[in-house]
Amino acid sequence: MAGIPPKPWPTGKAEQVEPLVLRVLAPNPSPYTYTGTQTYVVGQNDGPDCAVIDPGPNDADHIASIKEAVGDRTIVAIMCTHTHRDHSPAAAPLSEQTGAPVVGCAPLVLKTDLPRADEAFDTTYAPDRVLEDGEAMRGTGWTLTAVATPGHTSNHLCFALEESGALFTGDHVMGWSTSVVIPPDGDMGAYMASLEKLQAREDTVYHSAHGAAITKPRQLVRGMIGHRRQRENQILRLMGARARPVSEFIPDMYKGLDPRLVGAAEMSVTAHLIDLEKRGLAAREEGVWRTI
Repeated sequence: MAGIPPKPWPTGKAEQVEPLVLRVLAPNPSPYTYTGTQTYVVGQNDGPDCAVIDPGPNDADHIASIKEAVGDRTIVAIMCTHTHRDHSPAAAPLSEQTGAPVVGCAPLVLKTDLPRADEAFDTTYAPDRVLEDGEAMRGTGWTLTAVATPGHTSNHLCFALEESGALFTGDHVMGWSTSVVIPPDGDMGAYMASLEKLQAREDTVYHSAHGAAITKPRQLVRGMIGHRRQRENQILRLMGARARPVSEFIPDMYKGLDPRLVGAAEMSVTAHLIDLEKRGLAAREEGVWRTI
């Protein structure tokens, strides 16, 4: 995990990250969002239309910054990678203000009694169209194709910009930290399969919702897969020494962890344990996990 860079951050400013892409940073920094959520405006700067990816939180200043970046262009699609509250709540007000349809991931409302360490789900999200894997949205000089990547959430999509080879990865692959996988909706097995899916693709750059552009995407994904396998083996070794509750994995696995991130670490370990349980490698009884 990268440290948060010192201020000033480019909050609210439209940055040209490649010829068809502007990036606008939302004012919602946190230990889980880095310097904030990055909204992307895709389309020719002097063209008639564009798409907005991950409009971010329902913040009036951020919505105004998105509209300023769009300019006189028509927004033909407001596209959400998933429905955590730092990604999709601005979709509804932006749609109301511009008349643009909301297109992208399926709606999801998660009801759970488990402790949560990430942003809660957005219950206001109501898409006009849900994109299936391989479906595309098109505008003047741009094409965005949906790539289903469940794992971080069950409804997570990435969007491939066919004209440049870029992939908008939401929270599935980020430019500053590994994604948090939180049960019951987050699924480690699905997350690993989605990483393998991206590893097989030939995208040239990733634009994530948090952090810098990823210019060696396949190398990063390969490292992420290795990191998760290392965590899995670490969990198996610790369970092999003795059965234990989730909380007792953390001190051995995450040295010097920021106390604010302990909950996220526990949920990540839980996701690994559930995946191991599904594969017949672990079992639990009254909150205590052991190997089989």
